Amino acid sequence: MPALDFSPRRRHNQRMSSAAPARPLVPETFTARLVEARLLGPRVRHLVFARADEKPFEFEAGQWVQLILPLADEKGRALRRSYSIASAPNGSSRFELAVTKVDGGPGSTWLHGLEPGTSVEVKGPAGTFTRALDTAAPSLFIATGTGVAPFRGMIHDALAKGRTEPLWLLFGVRTPDEYLFRDELEALATKHPCLRLEPSLSRPPPGWTGRTGYVQTHVKALWSELTASHPGARAYICGVKKMLTAAREVLRVELGVDRKQVHLEAYD
Repeated sequence: MPALDFSPRRRHNQRMSSAAPARPLVPETFTARLVEARLLGPRVRHLVFARADEKPFEFEAGQWVQLILPLADEKGRALRRSYSIASAPNGSSRFELAVTKVDGGPGSTWLHGLEPGTSVEVKGPAGTFTRALDTAAPSLFIATGTGVAPFRGMIHDALAKGRTEPLWLLFGVRTPDEYLFRDELEALATKHPCLRLEPSLSRPPPGWTGRTGYVQTHVKALWSELTASHPGARAYICGVKKMLTAAREVLRVELGVDRKQVHLEAYD
């Protein structure tokens, strides 16, 4: 776990990270106001927050924040939930999250009902699952569900700063309506040839012509293709531990990839 971990953690993104940030940032506690909200899928809500003091929110793409909610946990303490930042730093006071509504989950239920204009206490940023652009290599991003959140931030960060190294996103979801940020990502891929999207559906509808099944079944082929021309490529994996463990097994055991080339972030 990272040195900046503060408990309790949320189920969505408990950190098991092996990548280090270019410059550590000390987490602070501040008030943020919800300014925009929309549904990304049947159970995922996109939340845009802004610091109430209007100061720039400084973070690195891939980091996370902890929300301190006005609810009590089982010990009577303020309920805390941590989420990956789903946006790139741009000098503004804003940051974005993607929150899955968990059945019976008080934190996610409260956040799914949050109205714009409401304020919440935030602690962060923290986390070491980052990708320093000054040393960035061609990358294979492997995600399931809201594990795509930090990769959205990394992609926007890289493209906004003129990076052109290959960025391949292998993204696993069950059905097309759970393909988060689909229109946005496809528009970016059309504009930037370095971005390649490889969605894989575990419950594909009739007529789906893309990849199917769990993402780990596609890791070997994509990694082999990427490293054939970019041997120094890196893999970044974010999702549930079962997927993360399986994908890491393919890379580290089957393919013998050096551990320094594989960066991990588990959220359950």
